[in-house]
Amino acid sequence: MSTLILVRHGQSVYNLENRFTGNLDIALTKLGKQEAKNAGEKLIHFKFDFAYTSTLIRAQESLNIILKKIHQTDIIVIKNEALNERNYGSLQGLNKEETIAKFGQKLVDSWRRSYAVRPPDGESLEDTFNRTVPFYKQIIEPELKLLKSILIVAHGNSLRALIMYLENISAQDIPNLNIPTAVPKCYTFDENLKILKMNYL
Repeated sequence: MSTLILVRHGQSVYNLENRFTGNLDIALTKLGKQEAKNAGEKLIHFKFDFAYTSTLIRAQESLNIILKKIHQTDIIVIKNEALNERNYGSLQGLNKEETIAKFGQKLVDSWRRSYAVRPPDGESLEDTFNRTVPFYKQIIEPELKLLKSILIVAHGNSLRALIMYLENISAQDIPNLNIPTAVPKCYTFDENLKILKMNYL
């Protein structure tokens, strides 16, 4: 069997301020750091072969806190922009409530939650899927087939894309999927990458 753990980074400054973050490089809050420590406590009995994260500091810092907590700071860490948060375009940095007041709840919800609709000058979840999932299939799946244990610490939308692929979630159903910050999701696979078990820890 192989194991895959997915973790969304802890709370960032822009999460706290209710702003669209996207691929802006925003740090963790004090709470976000504590959330990452809490995630590490849940992973204390796992032994990982590799860890993957994005090129953004909030994911890297969350991963570093987790690895320190589980005493595995010596494992190989691969950073790749394929795991970055989606680009929210001209919405990045804007307050979400103010954006809703300006554009309306329905339109903002379609920008945030739908599969194919792009925010102005930004990426849709479909765009994110089309860079995140090929990276996963090319780089990470071969390791899982070798029965490795993998930790991925990334972002709400890059993880939504991965979970959409892993669990075969449709474009119609993906708007209902929310990824909580710093709550590990564990997948156990057989040698053919069939999911044997999946659960939040």
